[in-house]
Formats: sequence, structure tokens, C-alpha cells
Amino acid sequence: MGFSLFLHLLLCFIPLIMAAMAGATALDMFEDGAEELSFGYYARTCPNMEAIVHKKIQDWIARDPSLGPAIIRLHFHDCAVRGCDASILLNHARSERKAKESESLKGFNVIDDIKAEIEKKCPKTVSCADILTAAAREATVKIGGPFWEVPYGRKDGRVSLVSEAAFVPMGHENMTYLIEFFQSKGLSLLDLVVLSGAHTIGRSTCSSIQDRLYNFKGTKKPDPSIEAHYLNFLKRKCRWASEYVELDGSTPKKFDSVYYNNLQRKMGLLSTDQLLNSDSRTSPIVSALSAQPMLFYQQFSVSMTNLGNVQVLTGDEGEIRTKCSSLNHH
Repeated sequence: MGFSLFLHLLLCFIPLIMAAMAGATALDMFEDGAEELSFGYYARTCPNMEAIVHKKIQDWIARDPSLGPAIIRLHFHDCAVRGCDASILLNHARSERKAKESESLKGFNVIDDIKAEIEKKCPKTVSCADILTAAAREATVKIGGPFWEVPYGRKDGRVSLVSEAAFVPMGHENMTYLIEFFQSKGLSLLDLVVLSGAHTIGRSTCSSIQDRLYNFKGTKKPDPSIEAHYLNFLKRKCRWASEYVELDGSTPKKFDSVYYNNLQRKMGLLSTDQLLNSDSRTSPIVSALSAQPMLFYQQFSVSMTNLGNVQVLTGDEGEIRTKCSSLNHH
């Protein structure tokens, strides 16, 4: 076997090996309730549910393309706190939605619009948690990502606490925190690196990287791990913390694996992006995804499925809200 072929095979199998190593954790979490989800859950009670979500997402993103990555991010923020229970959608004085960490989230009006249409066709039947999960899939496809089948049957949570939003990764954590956070949700090292690849598209507020540009770890200097030309570009782009900057500095409008090539060129926007390439626990996966573009495309659907199954509520563990922003009144 030639060395190049050996390297090719190695790059293909590294992520699969990593996934197998972390698989037990993910399986344990899956058995916490996700096994009660099913692909035909709404086949009789709301057969047009997916068609409604599809049409609405198509229409909204056609009007505002930034909503594509925004919906995926909203889904992640939901699943990252108390699991995928639509707790991020609740809108009261001390809910997650009111937290500082949630300030730049958007797409709530899209989910409300989808919910209102579904309530007309199938009242009190489809949960907001299922709608947000389906919307994240449709948004991924609309922006050029892969399709995957979504199992349904999630119920909506009744608790949403502003203080719990502080646990959501915001781009400045160390790698050990990220790995342990993902593991606590039943997600693997592979899921961490692949879901970070959602940063192939979309924007970040410049406030998220001010310390990297001007005062890295209190040094009053930039983060030395940022490539020089990219650093100059970011300083021009982010003169004000209120500005926005693309997460992918090379192909910001395209869903692709170039995000991982950027990391290898020291062009990760957030410090957590760049750490994926410099940390020995995650760098082999970055290398594999960079070398095999289709690997990222295929694995993204698997990792998004895993994300959508995190700590779901089923049966009588939750409710089906009639309005996603407020609890039902009993």
C-alpha cells in the first residue's frame, strides 16, 4: 500500500474511530428519552407538518439569508440548556431568552410564524421543540448543507431560567470546558468539532473577538495565534464592538469544509474555533475534515441528529405549547 493511500484511509477513519470511542456516552443519553421519538410521529395527526416548516423556512430565508445560520444557532442554544425542549423560546422576565448570552439570537419570529400556521391546520398537536428542530434541518438544507430525517415526539419544557444560559459556549472557553460540556449533553468529541463547522456560514458580533484583537489575556496585544493578514482585516472590520464579521473569512456565503482549512491557516474567528486546530484532542479531526470535504457534509447530518436528541422530554414530561413564547394556562 502506497503512503498516500494509507494517509487517505487514515484521514477517513480517524473521525469514525473518535466517534466510536465517544459513542457510549451518546448512546446513554439517547436512551434517556430519544428512543421514544419516531419518524412517523405526526403521520396521522399532522401529515403536512414538515411541508409547512419547509415552505416557511424557504420564504423567510429568501427574504433574509442571515436567518439560515441564525435558526441553526437558535436550535443549538435551545438544546444546550435543559436539552431540546424549546425553553429558549419562552419569553418572560427571567427566561433564557433575556440573558446576555442570548442578546444576538434571532429567528424567534420565524418559529412563531411556523407555529401559528401549524396551529391553524393541527391545533395543540405539534410541539415547539419539534418545530425548532425541523426548522434547523430545513435551514441547513436551504443554505447548502445536507438533509437528514428528523424523528419527532419532543415535548416542550415548562422551565426557562436566565441564569442557565451562562453555561452555553460563547467562543472564549477553553477546550476542556467545551469537551466536558458536550459530553454532559451526550455529545462526542467528533460532534464538537463537526457542529463547530456550522461556523462555515453566518456572522458574529465583533464584541466576541475584541479581546483577541486588542487585549489577549490582559497583554494589551493581539492573540499571537491569528494570522497576520487576517488580523489586519479583522481590525479594519471590527473597529466597533457593535459591528458584525463573517465567521468564515474565506467562503462566508457557502456551506463547505473550508472552515477547517481556515483553522489550519490560523484564520479561526473565535478563540474556540482556533483551539480546535491547536489542541491535540481535536486537531486530528480538523485535519480529517479539512482533507475530506464530503466527510464534513456527511457527518454534519449525523451530529445534528445527535444534537436534536439531547435530553428530550417525551410523554407527560412536558407539554405542547399553543404559543411558543409562553406556557399553556391550565
